[in-house]
Amino acid sequence: MELGLRGKVAAVTGGTEGIGRATVLRLVAEGVKVAFCARRAALVDAFVTELKQQGADVLGLVADAAKEGDMERFIDQSAAHFGRLDIVVNNAGGTGQDPFMKVADAAWHNDLEIKVLAQVRTTRAAVPHLKKQGGGRIINLNMTGAKQPGAAMFPTTVSRAAGLALTKGLSKELAADNILVNAVAVGKIKSMQQVRRAERTGKSVEQHYVDTGKTVPMQRMGEAEEVATVIAFLASEAASYVTGTCINVDGGMSGVL
Repeated sequence: MELGLRGKVAAVTGGTEGIGRATVLRLVAEGVKVAFCARRAALVDAFVTELKQQGADVLGLVADAAKEGDMERFIDQSAAHFGRLDIVVNNAGGTGQDPFMKVADAAWHNDLEIKVLAQVRTTRAAVPHLKKQGGGRIINLNMTGAKQPGAAMFPTTVSRAAGLALTKGLSKELAADNILVNAVAVGKIKSMQQVRRAERTGKSVEQHYVDTGKTVPMQRMGEAEEVATVIAFLASEAASYVTGTCINVDGGMSGVL
């Protein structure tokens, strides 16, 4: 399917690993010019070199989603470099899952900074650039736990639930400007976070993936590329009448739509 993305410009936060990296690669494959950011300069530089060797038109910047001012700088420099901005993928984030009584205020503040305020700041900086193009796409990464929170999943499910409210509210406020805002809620996806979880349990990464996959109806963990495909769809002309929704990419694990 022709997605109509060739020549568009996208900005992807948290773009050097996992879903962010897969998203950058998928958008580049669709002919998109991509700016991405991450905290570690070495990873940013290495990925830029890799992509440019493939002939991609990319910009990599060092920025921290938890720091006030970094997301605004990332967006403005991206738009200035490419001369426009059409797509924003708010991917930067992490996981913070502990029983409620174990979570100190500092952890709450950090989680809200990186998962809620980072998306607020990125979007606020991007909207004027998107309006100049007559519209655009904003895709916010989320998790299925935001819709169906469980025990010992604090503070992340609360932050992610706020992200869903942000997505829905923005979709209504920006629809008249043809800026479509959607979210993708992921389940158990192979990632560096899962690698670190395997290390903490003493299992090999491969065994951790197998064991975790058995808890999913499809009997396997998801690939980052499978999430990136849904993001590319939401960024494309194929999703021209889709806004204010959240698509689960979870192998059927969630009990809610």
